Amino acid sequence: MTIYIINPNSSRTVTDGIDRAMQPFRTLSPVGITALQIDEGPKGIETQAHVDGVVMPLLRRAEALETEASAFVVACFSDPGLAALREQSRRPVLGIAESAILTAMTLGQRFGILSILWKSVPRHMRMLGAMGVKDRCAADLPLELGVADLTDRARTFARLREVGTTLCKTHGAEVLILGCAGMTSYRAELSDALGSPVVEPCEAAAAMAIGRVALARAQDGRMI
Repeated sequence: MTIYIINPNSSRTVTDGIDRAMQPFRTLSPVGITALQIDEGPKGIETQAHVDGVVMPLLRRAEALETEASAFVVACFSDPGLAALREQSRRPVLGIAESAILTAMTLGQRFGILSILWKSVPRHMRMLGAMGVKDRCAADLPLELGVADLTDRARTFARLREVGTTLCKTHGAEVLILGCAGMTSYRAELSDALGSPVVEPCEAAAAMAIGRVALARAQDGRMI
């Protein structure tokens, strides 16, 4: 049985980064953890059209994996298809944005989100409103870098540090959330630089998925 971390975009770079971020969790998980991608998806999910367009391919991929799955994680910060996949699957389904937000609220009163683009912010605000936690968000500020740009480490880290500092010092964020699965490799370095907790969403969702598998086993002995 396996926890499937599904990247809804088709970027092998993003998927490989998620896979590397999962390595420490594999030693803790009672089941395997596999990162994979949706090859029909765009190279980066940057618009509402991208979000809407990956839902059906995501559902088809998850349906094909259902019998082997212990849990599913949707590895895009817009959580595309999250409600639909929960309706379709009998397995636990986690979204990385929802998981990161819930985790951040256990680490501090107010969190800040580091988004990729300004046009990402309204989607995140709708999500926070639906979750009923808008008042816990200090601010959501963009790097103004697309998914493909995140591979430029020097440029990306400089922007993360600049925007993260603004979120903490100007907006009062106590915890920061990396707002894209393409940022997985920057968490520790950014946390050290700013002296603040930084939540990486794929890690947060993986931890919750492992917890859900363990909880189910403890409650009724199912080998999911």
